[in-house]
Amino acid sequence: MPSLKSRKTTARTRKALKSPGKGAENSRGGPMSGVELAEIKRLIRLVLETGIGELEVSAGGRTVRISARPEGAALSAQTAGPAERASAAAETPAPPAAPDTTVAITSPMVGTFYRAPAPDADPYVEVGDRVEMGQTVCIVEAMKLMNEIEADTRGRIVQILVENAQPVEFGQKLFLVQPE
Repeated sequence: MPSLKSRKTTARTRKALKSPGKGAENSRGGPMSGVELAEIKRLIRLVLETGIGELEVSAGGRTVRISARPEGAALSAQTAGPAERASAAAETPAPPAAPDTTVAITSPMVGTFYRAPAPDADPYVEVGDRVEMGQTVCIVEAMKLMNEIEADTRGRIVQILVENAQPVEFGQKLFLVQPE
């Protein structure tokens, strides 16, 4: 019987499963059957409808992990359940909409986010710091490689959206910068 586990994201980097294309082969060497694809689609719908962050299913020596996180969501929003997010949104009225002129620095890859070059070193940037184009703002570790992420705009850091040593996804917002 397959084991179903709902997991919260951990600090360790995980391998992302890529969706196989048409005619792709499974781990047993044969083409993916319509039944397997239908089951994966059903699991995706389950994750989206229930609002759980992640689902992992293991059966017959194969494991499928489905993760559904809103892009750029703050860590606290990711750990709260759907009912908690809905009640919190209902209790706090939205502030008047101001034009958002901030620019996001996003992760170019899946990996682990680090604010400093070493555990005992100062962070590259703090909220309020001025950054120049090309300045290193953090590191994303992917497959044991440390990738320096650079600012692609000049301005001031107004918000850091990810906690140190947390996993990040491709395109996830890491920092908000007020351009100068």
